[in-house]
Amino acid sequence: MKYTKPALTIPQQIQQLKQRGLLITDIAEAERQLLNISYYRLAGYWWAMQDDKQQHTFKPGSTFENAVSLYNFDRELRLLVFGIIERIEIGVRTRMIYQLSHEFDPWWFTDPKLFKDVSAHQRTLESIRKEIARSEDTFLVHHRQTYNTDSRLPPAWKSLEVVSLGNLSKLYGNLKSSVRSKDRIAADLKLVNQTFMPSWMQTFTQIRNICAHHGRLWNKNLPGRPKLLPKPPAPWLTWVPPVTEHHRLYVHLCCMKYMLNVIVPGNRFTQKLSGLLSKYPNIDINALGLPSSWQNEPLWQS
Repeated sequence: MKYTKPALTIPQQIQQLKQRGLLITDIAEAERQLLNISYYRLAGYWWAMQDDKQQHTFKPGSTFENAVSLYNFDRELRLLVFGIIERIEIGVRTRMIYQLSHEFDPWWFTDPKLFKDVSAHQRTLESIRKEIARSEDTFLVHHRQTYNTDSRLPPAWKSLEVVSLGNLSKLYGNLKSSVRSKDRIAADLKLVNQTFMPSWMQTFTQIRNICAHHGRLWNKNLPGRPKLLPKPPAPWLTWVPPVTEHHRLYVHLCCMKYMLNVIVPGNRFTQKLSGLLSKYPNIDINALGLPSSWQNEPLWQS
């Protein structure tokens, strides 16, 4: 079947929404919002308001204003989470550069002998080469000019500073189990050993990419599933969500908070998240997987 629906003007979009049962009290404000936030971006937030997903008809009492409020909440949530992941990323990056450069040499990340899957390592390394080549950071420009006869990539403390979290995650996950630094890094982050950290880094990468591309976190079925520690050495949860709930954001936020407590002691993640939820009291926290007593958990009080 071919797609035959025409492009709709903003007044036509509003008329269609009203015909489907969405309450719009301020037409001028709705036009302004649709001019700045696309119809299909907002559709992700009014999707849950529809009682018939095929006909796109809305439940009684559904309002355009609530959809915009959800969008604004999600936008602020993304900014908060993105900042948290940034702190974690830099903390992990610094530990990898330091530990592995001292265990081996400054070019450890290029050595195929350290990695389990050599083909995967070569693909990661090629991606890293492209990231370095694109970078115009002053320290890399200076390195190219000063060491122009050295055909190697810059050392880890230069090269890996411009590498994405995704490639850092792939480097760590692909390291051989015999690499001592792999356990040292995990233990330093209170993750006990190398068993758990790869899945945490993978899911953080996925969520970071959602945030960077302005995707939706609220009511999102997340693809990653972090492998949880059975007996965490640092404050954790008295109620751990079952595996069937790990597609929701809450368990991922818990993993972020756990690592952030090591990297940034005394952080204000709890207060910022609580403040955001208070700012938008109509938000259904169940759509994020948050239990009503989440702030009472030892993890969120530390």
